Amino acid sequence: MTTTPPPITPDDVHDAAARLKGVAHRTPVLHSRTLDALVGAETLLKCENFQRVGAFKFRGAYNAASRLTPEQLARGIAAYSSGNHAQAVALAARELGTTAVIVMPEDAPRSKRAATEAYGAEIVTYDRYAGDRVALAEALAAERGLTLIPPYEHPHVMAGQGTAALELLEEVGEVGALLTPVGGGGLIAGSATVAKGLYEGIRVVGVEPEAGDDTRRSLAAGRRVSIPVPRTIADGQALHTPGELTFSVNRRLVDAIALVSDDEIRAAMRFAFERLKIVVEPSGATPLAALLSGRVRDLPPRVGVIISGGNIDADRFARLCGDGD
Repeated sequence: MTTTPPPITPDDVHDAAARLKGVAHRTPVLHSRTLDALVGAETLLKCENFQRVGAFKFRGAYNAASRLTPEQLARGIAAYSSGNHAQAVALAARELGTTAVIVMPEDAPRSKRAATEAYGAEIVTYDRYAGDRVALAEALAAERGLTLIPPYEHPHVMAGQGTAALELLEEVGEVGALLTPVGGGGLIAGSATVAKGLYEGIRVVGVEPEAGDDTRRSLAAGRRVSIPVPRTIADGQALHTPGELTFSVNRRLVDAIALVSDDEIRAAMRFAFERLKIVVEPSGATPLAALLSGRVRDLPPRVGVIISGGNIDADRFARLCGDGD
């Protein structure tokens, strides 16, 4: 009997960290006594909203893009994304002297589309509720001879995303639990891989919006489950099924999935702004929402949290943190 090797190992995450040194920001870790008192544990927030492009996605995009051959870079890169991976690939392409074409949903946040264009990428739009973004991007890449870098379904992307957790644990030492948002599963796959490589007993908890619980359902079923494209303010987590590679990692290493409502996400965004003085986008706020709403029980004395991004325009932030969207 043979076993399939995992798509990434802790060594891959450490290798990605070396490649990203001096290119990606080493983002700050915030600590709030007020938050500790509300949660009942020392809570350490890895703030990827201060990362280049405003989200953790730059780590994986650059780690993957920087490994392309000169011939591949000369032809250009393609990607598909609702916004943060789009910006990350666009910036990575610019840093490496190549071009990027991004497939984005028509309803992607304006600020994310504007930033992607500002980094020099060409944007091709589609209807997220009717179109297949993967098929569209694959066809576009084949037609133009581009190299496709997906947002999570790629070993180098997963390894790059895991460097956020690696930096957190290097800075604060051992924590009993690590919470991350879950969309396609790349961030939590990379994070769980390196975290459990360092501390075998760490509990890894993913957080999804209630409307988009495809990973929770998949883990419960023991196989990838598809749901209708979710309608949630957490646009970065509006996916209908986990990735195949990411799920192969997460079914082994993720201990639990917590769900949060859109109202709980709004409350967490307000708390982050008013008490921590940081701006967090809805997807980035889901782990904080899970803690503040008591969705994660039996917390250990020390908890690490990855705040995955802060890309939201002022008008939408005001609407969400006011009376609702």
